[in-house]
Amino acid sequence: MNCNKQIKKYILALAFCPLLMSSCSESWLEPKPLSFYTPENTYVDTDGLYAAIVAAERNMRHEFFGNLSPILSELNSSDIAVYGKTDHNGSLIDFDNFLLPTTIYVSGDERNQIQWYWNEGYRGVRFGNTVLSRIDNATFKSEEERNQVLGTAYFQRAYRYYKLTHQFGDVPFLDKEFATPKLDFYTHDRWSILEQLKKDLEFAYQWVPEKVDRGRTSKAACGVLLMKVCMCLSDFDRAIEVGREIVANHPLMTQRFTSNKNKPNTNLMHDLHSIEAKLDMTNTEGLMYVVSYPQIEGSTRMQIMRNALPYWAKGSVNVTPDGKTGTAIVPAKEDKGTEIDNDYNVGRGIANTRLTNYSQYEIWTDKEKNDLRSPNNRDSWRRMEDLFYNEPSLKNKSEWYGKHLARPANMNASDSVRCWFMWPHYKTFVPDPTVTQDRKGGETPWYIYRSAEVYLLMGECYYWKGQNQEAADMLNVVRKRAGADPLVASDINIGEILAERARELYYEENRHSELVRISYTYARTGKPCEVFGGRVYSLTNFSGPGGTGSNVKEEGYNFWYDWMIKHNNFFRDGVVVACGQYRISVHHVLWPIPEVAITANTGGIINQNIGYPGTEKNIIPLPIDQERPSK
Repeated sequence: MNCNKQIKKYILALAFCPLLMSSCSESWLEPKPLSFYTPENTYVDTDGLYAAIVAAERNMRHEFFGNLSPILSELNSSDIAVYGKTDHNGSLIDFDNFLLPTTIYVSGDERNQIQWYWNEGYRGVRFGNTVLSRIDNATFKSEEERNQVLGTAYFQRAYRYYKLTHQFGDVPFLDKEFATPKLDFYTHDRWSILEQLKKDLEFAYQWVPEKVDRGRTSKAACGVLLMKVCMCLSDFDRAIEVGREIVANHPLMTQRFTSNKNKPNTNLMHDLHSIEAKLDMTNTEGLMYVVSYPQIEGSTRMQIMRNALPYWAKGSVNVTPDGKTGTAIVPAKEDKGTEIDNDYNVGRGIANTRLTNYSQYEIWTDKEKNDLRSPNNRDSWRRMEDLFYNEPSLKNKSEWYGKHLARPANMNASDSVRCWFMWPHYKTFVPDPTVTQDRKGGETPWYIYRSAEVYLLMGECYYWKGQNQEAADMLNVVRKRAGADPLVASDINIGEILAERARELYYEENRHSELVRISYTYARTGKPCEVFGGRVYSLTNFSGPGGTGSNVKEEGYNFWYDWMIKHNNFFRDGVVVACGQYRISVHHVLWPIPEVAITANTGGIINQNIGYPGTEKNIIPLPIDQERPSK
């Protein structure tokens, strides 16, 4: 099927959205409970049920698109980045004082999207359950067609629960559609939920088709999620088995492709992460995408250049060495679109996310000196010194017009955080042909899963199994493509695995969730953590000793906190900026359950996570086959 037909088919599917829910703005487990569903003639056959699935697939894109897109909350709760808007205090700078059940979301707030993950998670679960509850009353051409629909619905529900169980831990498990308001939810045990996801994803991996349109659920996508769930449950052999099947059918892109290969100052990484590559049907590496097609009605813009770039147009960096305003979004008319047009060439950022020293410097060793993904490659990364003084009033009046920026000697901490850092241009450059200035990032498909991550997951599985040479072999497949030197068995530890994920998967992986997954695996398996001197973790005190407001800062409770304190220089050093101080504590490994979800649930009990207010009402989480506590 050609690209235009795909686009038309996808947009046609979106037309069914109003049939799926009473209001796209209403969220599950919030106050003002509504009867979300009434019997519809829509859900009577394959096309009708796929309408619900398409809506779920469409909603996946909202995690990555728009200003302060939700993926930033995942990045800014991890080792690789922090919230960079230093003039705006909030939960993702000062976790101790602002990451609370009552303050994680305020209408119009730009500080985080943590409650979005809760709301959108259960909205996606609801879409999946609509199909699962109605499938027995629908008609199909064949059993195969029925199983394909069923498997796709299982994936959509599992995709949300994988995130929920790593962001929030134990959460309510909804396994069916509710036709009437329900206010008696109970928290279920995350391990029980993950066991169910494994069963569902095994079915999905068997039945969901391999070849699908961009933006649709594929067999390979089901396989990647199955791998991750298997890893959560320590079934590393099954994860490796699935991974090998996936990469056999979806090899990495190792040669230059698309029209980008003819552009100067580009390389294979530019090809792989360009809009053209994500539209190219010969791209074998992409396993699942979210879609927003360029210049198609109903699409939405990425705004990655706004979110992830320095705020170069303001602050002390916007001053020439002789004290004049130095940069402008629009240069002199005759210089528009030339090399000194910063806005045209990189976009205008405001640093909603800002890379840490770990991302910019620590993970790039001598072994990565020739790595196309590294700051060593000046085509792939941009520095502030690559930008130009281009304020029109300087032209013909100042020696600095048209010269590269120089780091100001008197730059304060807030401006340093927000306005002066490097970034991976090959990933963040998503030009918008419809915009001539103030370029924030346009429309594009975006990778959810790629074969590169499958190799890294297999490498991690071998690490957990103690087979370090096999782990190195898997990582080396990805490293070889990038031009990095190969690793050997003695190089392998969890730090090297996480570094390779950071090199390859920036702005793709849910970095916080993956750190939490690894933290749970250490606690579940009891494997000594070599990067912390053989430290052993436990599930019994995973979130620390508890105590509202105690804000424990002692190492040894969970891997996430220990890793953050070691590698996120902002939280480790307690960097002070204009709006506050970067602070985290042990219990922030899990995000708080939104208080609004707990208080509206008047007939049941939704637990709050340890360390946050409200835990005195918690009960033992239930297995998913039990709806309420035994009396």
